[in-house]
Amino acid sequence: MKVTYYLEVISSWCYWAEPAWAGLKARYAARGVEFDWKIALMRKEDYPVSVGQCDWFYRRSGLIMNSPFMLNSGWLEPWREGLFPAASYVAEAGRDFGFTGDELRLALAHAADRDGLKVCSMGPAIEAAVKATKLDGKKLQARAESPEVAARIKASTAEFFAHQIDQRPAFILTSGIGDKAVFSGVPRIEPLAATIESMLADEAAYAAHKAHFGTPPAN
Repeated sequence: MKVTYYLEVISSWCYWAEPAWAGLKARYAARGVEFDWKIALMRKEDYPVSVGQCDWFYRRSGLIMNSPFMLNSGWLEPWREGLFPAASYVAEAGRDFGFTGDELRLALAHAADRDGLKVCSMGPAIEAAVKATKLDGKKLQARAESPEVAARIKASTAEFFAHQIDQRPAFILTSGIGDKAVFSGVPRIEPLAATIESMLADEAAYAAHKAHFGTPPAN
């Protein structure tokens, strides 16, 4: 079974979903469930248009999630007109230096959503990444700006929209018996864990049946 998490690094709702993601990995990685994250870039209309609007959204999501702190809108650069991709490109580039887990992208998310650093620009994103990983900044930036990384992000974003969803965080659960569950905009662990349990139980039932009766007859 596999769980794929589609995210935008500086998305506030993805930030709120991180405890659920960590909790799922802690519960199910040892039970053979595979976990992977992929970038799904947000569109211009998905971003706030002003600091005031961003703060309004942050107050709403913070209250919904019962957070003891409010997220920081300092990362927002209105002159960008809705294009804030640098942190996600740097996180994706980190894969090519061995950072395939969550460490680098979480550092970038924290830099934006908690510290208010302008990691939607490449320079600050590289600085935050180097601080978290000790990677060579010039090499990391070259990779983040490479056509190979751009192609991977374009492909994973297209995969995200191919599921006919548009809200991040998104979780795609697929099992070894061909079942699939799609969650879009769900930041809490409970519905995800319940579905994983159900899908694992179905896989186990199929395995038990095969042990008793073998593969399906040809006719």
